[in-house]
Amino acid sequence: MKVGYKDIRCVESGGPEPGVGCAGRGVITSINFLEENGAYEDIDYVSYDVLGDVVCGGFAMPIREN
Repeated sequence: MKVGYKDIRCVESGGPEPGVGCAGRGVITSINFLEENGAYEDIDYVSYDVLGDVVCGGFAMPIREN
């Protein structure tokens, strides 16, 4: 996690190799990482940029829970 201008926190992540697993797992792992490292503490906004093509159902599921 990089902290930049005005304490903006940024993380970039990827999924497994093509054909190896569901890329939605990468989203879940990323959100867990953010939670474990305090990225959601004392914030005003959260923005996610995820792939538009939903190849497997797990891409947007973690976002829908909250």
